[in-house]
Amino acid sequence: MRRYFLGILAGFVLTSCSSDKNKPDAYGSFEATEVTISSLANGRILEFNVAEGQILEAGQKVGFVDTTDLHLKKLQAVEQKNATGSRKNDLEAQIAVQEQNRENILIEKRRVEKLLKDGAATQKQMDDLNASLNMIDKQVVSIKTQYRGIEDQIASIEQQVEQIRESIRNACIVNPIRGTVLTKYAENEEVTTYGKPLYKIADLREMQLRVYVTGAQLPHINIGEKVEVRFDKNETSYSKTSGLISWISQTAEFTPKTIQTKEERVNLVYAVKVRVPNDGSLKIGMPGEIVLTKSITP
Repeated sequence: MRRYFLGILAGFVLTSCSSDKNKPDAYGSFEATEVTISSLANGRILEFNVAEGQILEAGQKVGFVDTTDLHLKKLQAVEQKNATGSRKNDLEAQIAVQEQNRENILIEKRRVEKLLKDGAATQKQMDDLNASLNMIDKQVVSIKTQYRGIEDQIASIEQQVEQIRESIRNACIVNPIRGTVLTKYAENEEVTTYGKPLYKIADLREMQLRVYVTGAQLPHINIGEKVEVRFDKNETSYSKTSGLISWISQTAEFTPKTIQTKEERVNLVYAVKVRVPNDGSLKIGMPGEIVLTKSITP
C-alpha cells in the first residue's frame, strides 16, 4: 500500500513539473494593423469590385465614382479660361496700337525739334507732343495693369481646372496597400460622400500578438528578442511558431478583462507586441501565448 502511494506521489510530481515547464509566460490575442479606406469623392458608385476575404494588391483599381458633374465643371472652367484669354489678346492689340502711336509722335517730335531750331515751329507744338507722349505712356501702363490682372485670373482658373482634374482622379477608387479585405461598407449604385468608409483592409502576412507581462518579467524582456508563440490547434493541443518582440509599453495598466481571471485582472501589467509570421493559420482576435527563451518566474 505504501509503495502504491509513493508511485502516485511520484507521478503527481512529474506531472506538475511538466505542467510548470509548459506553462506560458504571457497571454494575449492576435491583431493586425487595420486600415479603413474611405471615399475621396462625392457621387454614385458606378463600379466597386471588392469582396470580403479578397486579397488586393497595392495600387489596384477597385472601382470609381460618377464624375459627370465634375466633367461638366471642368468644361465650364476651360471655356471661362478661353474667354479670359481672348481679353488678354485684345489688350495686347491695344498695347501694340499705343506703341505705334508713340512711335508716330516721336517721329513728329524729331521733326518739330529741327523746325524749332530754325525758328519754323513754336514751343507749344513741342509741349503738345510731349503731353501726348506722356498720355500714351500712362495708357500703356493702365493697359499693362489690366493685362496682369487677366493673367492672374487665368492662373486662378487654371488652378481650378487642376483641382477639378484631381477630384476626377480621386473618383477612381485605388487600393493603397496589399492586404485582405476584412469588412465591406458600400455597394454598387450607392451614393457616397468624401470621407465615407468603403472597406477595411489589413495585411495578414504578419500578425501581432499583444500579450501582457508583469512588472517582475519586464526587466528580462527586450525588443528584438525571439520568443516561442503558441496558439490552439484543437481542443487538446496547440501549434507552435516563433516571433520577435517589437514593442514594449512604457506604462502599466490593469490586466484586460478578456485575458485572465477576476483576481488577476486587478494586477498591473505591461503590454507587449510580438511580430509573428502568418501562414494563414492566425486570425484577428485569436488567443495566443508566448514562452520566453529563458523561463522567468515572476
